[in-house]
Amino acid sequence: MSFGPPPSVYTQSTLAADQQRRKRRMTLFAALAAVLAVVVSGGAWLLWDRDPAPRGKAPAAAAPSRLDVRETVEKQPRNTTGAMAFRFSLDDMSPGERRAMPGMWATDRILAKGINRTLVGFRIGADAAPGDERWKLQFPGPICGYTRHTTVENRTAVLFRAGNDDNDPCDHVAFVDLDDGRKVWEHPFTPTGGATPSVTLTRATVAVTWGGGSQAYDMDAGRRLWRTEAAGATGVTGAAGTCQDYGAAGGRALLVLVSCFRKEASATSWEGTTYQVRKVAPRTGRTLWTYAVASGVREVKVPSSEPAVLAVAAGDTGFTELLSLDDHGKNRATIRLESGQYLGECTDELDYRLVDDCPTIPVGAGQAFLRSKEYDEGGHSSNWIIGFDLATGKTVKKFDSGPNELLHPVQMSGGRLLALRESSDRISPTALVGLDPQTGTETPYLYFGLPPEAETFTLTESNDILVHDGRLFFGAKEAVGPSAKDGKAWIWLALGIESAAERTAFAGR
Repeated sequence: MSFGPPPSVYTQSTLAADQQRRKRRMTLFAALAAVLAVVVSGGAWLLWDRDPAPRGKAPAAAAPSRLDVRETVEKQPRNTTGAMAFRFSLDDMSPGERRAMPGMWATDRILAKGINRTLVGFRIGADAAPGDERWKLQFPGPICGYTRHTTVENRTAVLFRAGNDDNDPCDHVAFVDLDDGRKVWEHPFTPTGGATPSVTLTRATVAVTWGGGSQAYDMDAGRRLWRTEAAGATGVTGAAGTCQDYGAAGGRALLVLVSCFRKEASATSWEGTTYQVRKVAPRTGRTLWTYAVASGVREVKVPSSEPAVLAVAAGDTGFTELLSLDDHGKNRATIRLESGQYLGECTDELDYRLVDDCPTIPVGAGQAFLRSKEYDEGGHSSNWIIGFDLATGKTVKKFDSGPNELLHPVQMSGGRLLALRESSDRISPTALVGLDPQTGTETPYLYFGLPPEAETFTLTESNDILVHDGRLFFGAKEAVGPSAKDGKAWIWLALGIESAAERTAFAGR
């Protein structure tokens, strides 16, 4: 595989013309374009010069333990003009070729990405080129499970196959340091039940499910803490039917999603399936409470483990309700999504089981946030983001996108919601903004533009989007080769944006 940036699309003539147009339409975007594109001859690279500035750090509150799951709190940068912080691309893919890209994680100096059976770590602040990987960790077989969660000390967990065949079982878990690519420990496990395994993190604990049961490991020592079997995994049928541990949700707490199938049911598979959610003590495996989801639900995801929030799909398409649970697993409130009026996505990939990866349903400040569907009035697209109170299910604050712009939730940052404000008129810049649900105010974090090759990075269903340490990252979930008519082409796989006030030498080779 060859890593390296594509030739710059910016030339002297196109840049000048673009700046003139944008100066007439919007002074701010013209200034941004000047920062984003410094032209040199021969298809050269973009250069940025930035002044030192403090990056986005968590405020000095109660210091989290190094074994806690990381919760980033970002600060508004001194300079909101966005600059390229990182770019990763390749040019050796054949037409129609596909490569799995499971997972993306960031530290203050490393952007890590999964590529088939390899984890690679790139230094932030430079283009990815052959041999530029700061570290590379290759497993015997493909990565078959991962979690978006990382610890305070920048570690995460992945699952992998022992063999290089997709038919080999997904039966190994590894705990990895993202700063240096070191494999802290790995262990085999014996999956039963036939379901796709999942992995997640909660405080000091790595938890794995595989249909027939669940087990947990100590983060530091890697020793197994406990193992449980699901009803029906060994021929035992529970009261709800034959059950499987469908997946695990981590973060502040550990929830296990259980699916149960009634063997006597004569209807379709989903009509014969019911779901339960168990809150589990991470260090002992003891069930603290169980919540039974009403029958007739096609799918259940877990946007938040604490406070516990479930996204359920009871209709033909999309989620229909959010369920807010209290500390005892009782229903606090039901948030109805009004037949598709409000939208939220969770990762739904056949090859990877992630039940708690719901980036467009952020939960925080006592609320769950959702965007509305897109509206087109007189050729002007718009939408809004609204917060729902977890105690009552009622709406709280509404944030309008305005005409020719769309708002997309990204993640919580303390008590604020970070969101993308995306321009649909190709005049205004895209922006990362902070929305305050208490005051209803909007704070700009970064204004930036994306080159044509990277415009699809804002599509949440096909890309990972995360913010950490003052930087915004986009990463493809799958690499797809060019069309046959295009022949050889550069494929963009990851991109990072940061404040122009940060010092980076971003030069090509």
